Amino acid sequence: MTDLSKCYVGIELGSTRIKAVLIDGRGEVLASGQFGWENKLEGGIWTYSYGDIVRGLQECYAALKRDIKNRIGADAVTFGGMGISAMMHGYIPLDEGNRPLAPFKTWRNNDAEEAAAELTALFGYPIPARWSIAHLYAAIRAGEEHVGKTDKLCTLAVYVHLLLTGRFCAGIGEASGMFPIDTRTKTYNSRMLAMFSKRSGKDALPILPEVLLAGDDGGKLTESGARLLDPSGELKAGVPFCPPEGDAGTGMVATNSVRPGTGNISAGTSVFGMAVLRAPLKRVHGGIDLVTTPCGDEVAMVHCNNCSSEINAWVNIFGEFARAAGAEMPKDRLFELLFSSALAGEDDCGGTVVCNYLSGENITEIERGVPAVIHTPGRAFNLANFMRAQLYSAFVTLKIGMDELTRGEGVVLDKMYAHGGIFRTEGVCQKFLASAINTPVSVLETAGEGGAWGMALLAAYRGSEQNLCDFLDEKIFCGAEEMCALPEKDCAEGFGRYALAFKKLLDAEDLLSREML
Repeated sequence: MTDLSKCYVGIELGSTRIKAVLIDGRGEVLASGQFGWENKLEGGIWTYSYGDIVRGLQECYAALKRDIKNRIGADAVTFGGMGISAMMHGYIPLDEGNRPLAPFKTWRNNDAEEAAAELTALFGYPIPARWSIAHLYAAIRAGEEHVGKTDKLCTLAVYVHLLLTGRFCAGIGEASGMFPIDTRTKTYNSRMLAMFSKRSGKDALPILPEVLLAGDDGGKLTESGARLLDPSGELKAGVPFCPPEGDAGTGMVATNSVRPGTGNISAGTSVFGMAVLRAPLKRVHGGIDLVTTPCGDEVAMVHCNNCSSEINAWVNIFGEFARAAGAEMPKDRLFELLFSSALAGEDDCGGTVVCNYLSGENITEIERGVPAVIHTPGRAFNLANFMRAQLYSAFVTLKIGMDELTRGEGVVLDKMYAHGGIFRTEGVCQKFLASAINTPVSVLETAGEGGAWGMALLAAYRGSEQNLCDFLDEKIFCGAEEMCALPEKDCAEGFGRYALAFKKLLDAEDLLSREML
């Protein structure tokens, strides 16, 4: 029987699901569990309730326990290590008793744009509207009541880690989405902290989580944490934890894109491209963030708020039609059929253009989103062009941001690794993405496991004396199969024409959002 004391659990709270995986020391997935959830727009804020956060964790872990029992016949009493990851950025202010003082703001909220722009100008460093410090400064500027009671500031991953371990800390990659990091000292930039204090007029800022590196000790599961995660009482306290990380960091680990010069693209509800820099960028770019790897190396990040949600909505509609026609089929089969149909579409989607914005988008400066579909009269409006336009829409905003990085800064990307469920249908989205960013895109055989798997790898790495890059190369990815798609000239040119039409559609998108919302 498998010895669970030598196995590792990674849990990631993503935008549409919470997923947990159990791996052995070689990274092989032994069991998994998940729980589906959706964010809600309440009072103008994209959020998840704190009750849903706890319930989702419990349901996800319970599903993992069942799968462990079914697949390897073991009782989940203890593990060799655990780790918590979640969607990066956002805002959770806590009082001295670690109680939340305001609704959780996800990365999807753009209401701190003015505050972010002011901080960017102050620091000479890019501060996106979704960063924790931008939300705090916006609350200070607005005179919100909870600010004076705030003792600690955290993200979702840090909050859940605190609930389970009692330790208030963050992996450096996660911390870099809260406040700028000094990559020399591997902690928050002290000069900018002083500047923020002076500008905000607050002598005592909320405490930021302790910054830890990959491999550091992140604490242990407490008795109360064990009961919260597993109300049945089977799970014992004392399981060691690695530092909590964001989904950007786990995406880098899951694609073995941690070394300088490597890069990856993580696609889900949002999509972001990461390039681990060999040298600092020359100037501040509005569409490019600066974060770090779990080891603390600087990363240029192009983050787009919108990716697959609108595609999922249309797949659901096609599924309803199939059921109405008496041809119900599994969701995976629906995705495969619809995605594969896009390969027969025209390179520029036949004049069909989709705006997939459910929420605002910083890169294109759209405050609020309204999904839209337009098509050119006289050209073929069919399933192939429609689905190709849907898939192009998932990557077109990323292309706009990546062009700024590669053309504007001259960053050379030899290859990008991609992961996320959108790449499960082989040879479709990978091809479109490679042509969109004019860079070879590889998908590893492990790509479908996503960030929860990357978090489990970080849990397995905790306490290792080996460099993380070498650990991944030699113990996890040695001999791993990958499928590489090269940019195709006709597809790249067609995507370019589609991008031009998409940019023109954004003027109407901005007007629609103002009129309809």
